[in-house]
Amino acid sequence: MSPAIDLSPFIKAYDVRGLVGSQLTPEVVTALGAAFADEVGAAGTDVVVGHDMRDSSPGFAAAFARGAQARGANIVSIGLCSTDETYFASGHLNAPAAMFTASHNPATYNGIKFSRAGAQGISFDTGLRSIRDRATVYLESGMDAVATPGSYRTLDVLADYAGYLRQLVDLSGIRPLRVVVDAGNGMGGLTVPAVLGSSAGLGALPLQIIPLYFELDGTFPNHEANPLEPANLVDLQKAVVAHGADLGLAFDGDADRCFVIDERGAPVTPSAVAAVVALREIQRVRALQRDGDIHVIHNLITSRIVEETIEAAGAIPVRTRVGHSLIKDEMAATGAIFGGEHSAHYYFRDFWGADNGMLAAMHLLAEFGSQPAPLSQLVARFDPYFNSGEINSVVTDVPAAYARIVEEFASIAEFDELDGLTVTGNATETFWWFNVRPSNTEPLMRLNVEAGSAAELERVRDSVLALIRG
Repeated sequence: MSPAIDLSPFIKAYDVRGLVGSQLTPEVVTALGAAFADEVGAAGTDVVVGHDMRDSSPGFAAAFARGAQARGANIVSIGLCSTDETYFASGHLNAPAAMFTASHNPATYNGIKFSRAGAQGISFDTGLRSIRDRATVYLESGMDAVATPGSYRTLDVLADYAGYLRQLVDLSGIRPLRVVVDAGNGMGGLTVPAVLGSSAGLGALPLQIIPLYFELDGTFPNHEANPLEPANLVDLQKAVVAHGADLGLAFDGDADRCFVIDERGAPVTPSAVAAVVALREIQRVRALQRDGDIHVIHNLITSRIVEETIEAAGAIPVRTRVGHSLIKDEMAATGAIFGGEHSAHYYFRDFWGADNGMLAAMHLLAEFGSQPAPLSQLVARFDPYFNSGEINSVVTDVPAAYARIVEEFASIAEFDELDGLTVTGNATETFWWFNVRPSNTEPLMRLNVEAGSAAELERVRDSVLALIRG
């Protein structure tokens, strides 16, 4: 029997994410495997387990399997894979799944992303709390194996995954494109050659892929696999220009997010990508169903152009809070065909409501490759406004900062509290809005601002930052 271990610091809102050795240990992971099997009622049924290229991931996946098997789950190990491959396996096999990855975090971290059968998300309020509590009991009191422990088998799903995505987006007829891809030594180094190339046995596409950092290496020797940080895009930007490429793609460590660089080496905002994909999905579904409402989700800090694009195409925009599992839940509740986040997570009804950066990239390639203009020109109409990006400030008294903002803007703006505080200017001659949200894990407030002009953006941003920082 082990002494009590507090799992709360690394059981997050949407997944498990902790330091290898001090927080995540084989013993802890085994208990989490048992707890997950209990939570999803997996005794006698399949549980999919996959892992990324981090040094600790194979061992943790094996430890998790032992715990789940002890509680009767039949393990289907899909080995090295991207996170969206586990969603594919979960949906395709209609089985719960666990993916070992810390996504874009440094090599000292690892974690687990859980799904119920059919790639349904699990958040703290819909199962993670229970998994934590069950695992704590096992660590404190020991774990009894069921009378009939579960089995273990391996399954390679990469070719089926690649083939499924090819069915959803046909790239065979686009014009030839030269594409630089930065996999950041993450799982994109495995999935890109399979989906966009021919390594999984599929036919060649009219794409010349120029690889950057395709070697799977969980120590991330070139740069962190976090394309949200501008410094991690520099190599890709230089390579796109040097190779005269049509565009560049950057994947994060577990390859479920994809960022885009245009032919000039400039980043394409995730909101613009979301607008392009939303328009394509609306048009596709509209062609298949003449009647009925079509819903498309966007979180509240995507650019206004996303909502405007959805409405202009005759669909219904659904504005949501920020968060992976929250959007998955909203996808299921509304029957939305697509969902986009500012953080480059893109969700698809045809992918069991789960997110898939590769699928978003394929939609962009299909749209871009079906017309002659350069990417910068194509996306310009989906990026008409000016935005600040997310700006973090250390704040110890969030209510006081909120009060200062409300007092300052009460007479000139409208407020809503769907997620944090969103403030929208009510003057007709200018357009601006901003959102401030406290971090769930750090003493930070996150600010996002958008405006109709660069000058208005700077004015609002600087004013709000002064109020936040007191």
